[in-house]
Amino acid sequence: MLAKLADQIPVGDDWLYEPKWDGFRCIVFRDADAIELTSRNERPLTRYFPELLPPLLAGLPPQCVIDGEIVIPAADDRGLDFDALLQRIHPAESRVRRLAAETPAAFVAFDLLALGDRNLLGEALSVRHRSLVDQLAGPRSIARSSLYLCPSTTDPAVAQRWFTEFEGAGLDGVIAKRLTDCYTPDKRTLVKVKHRRTADCVIAGYRIHKDGNGVGSLLLGLYDSDGVLHHVGVAASFTAKHRTALLAELSPLTVDALVDHPWREWAEATVTSDSDQRMPGGGSRWNAGKDLGWVPLRISLVAEVTFGQLQEGRFRHGSQFVRWRPDRKTVSCTYDQLEVAAPVPFSTVVTRR
Repeated sequence: MLAKLADQIPVGDDWLYEPKWDGFRCIVFRDADAIELTSRNERPLTRYFPELLPPLLAGLPPQCVIDGEIVIPAADDRGLDFDALLQRIHPAESRVRRLAAETPAAFVAFDLLALGDRNLLGEALSVRHRSLVDQLAGPRSIARSSLYLCPSTTDPAVAQRWFTEFEGAGLDGVIAKRLTDCYTPDKRTLVKVKHRRTADCVIAGYRIHKDGNGVGSLLLGLYDSDGVLHHVGVAASFTAKHRTALLAELSPLTVDALVDHPWREWAEATVTSDSDQRMPGGGSRWNAGKDLGWVPLRISLVAEVTFGQLQEGRFRHGSQFVRWRPDRKTVSCTYDQLEVAAPVPFSTVVTRR
């Protein structure tokens, strides 16, 4: 099931509210001693998270299909560590095994799709959720260590409090589900309410759109307290017309752009792996053939962009361009302007009812 974005949490008697997790969506298939983990798009995930198999075998019914999210709690229990989660998608089994021990993942279950020989896809969420609670809140819970039942509530006031309170745990917002709905794969029947703010960022460069025409994304930068410019994300989702206009608008700023550019070493492909400066680059774990080359710009432009969450110094998920800010100087684009939620332990979230 997919979700459509909304600005406010919907209210009414037929809604169930849950935290919106920032991890990998995962469907768990169990048949006796066999367990398979797949993404929503049917990408295999089992080999990347071997540490989940024992707790899933100990905590799930012998035959079931369960929808949920794979997350990695931060080592200091300060929310979720999405960067550590990304590191797990690696072809080397030895690396996967090492990271499984160093940064173990957890599975948060929020829907029951099948139980034994019973297909629950056509059942109302109220039935599926009650069955899930019955299965995961019983004696099996004693044996599980990395398997959690997703917190939920039917009280919109509680959901609103979670929306604010759980941001510090690295959660995206709140998901609202109609209790009367059956399970509808690939249809946007859920409602998601996410944190959305704006920030003024330096535009340090751009990438060409994947079709080869116009600007596909703008590279965003923020200065730290030492005056170092860090790459914090990209602004994308431009229309075809806007992509072409942006290319013409930015073209003059490409002249001598690398002179004194703070990311010059990366642009010339000489950045070392031990650099403390966050810069764009590196391969895509999900798409090894993806071109991440970029065109540097002279450091002179400031743009206001939307962002939802700051994690490890970067914007999580894509940002969107709002407007140019000719009234702002690039040196004023610092991390200090950002509102950052106070850290909340992952353990606090998963034990909340």
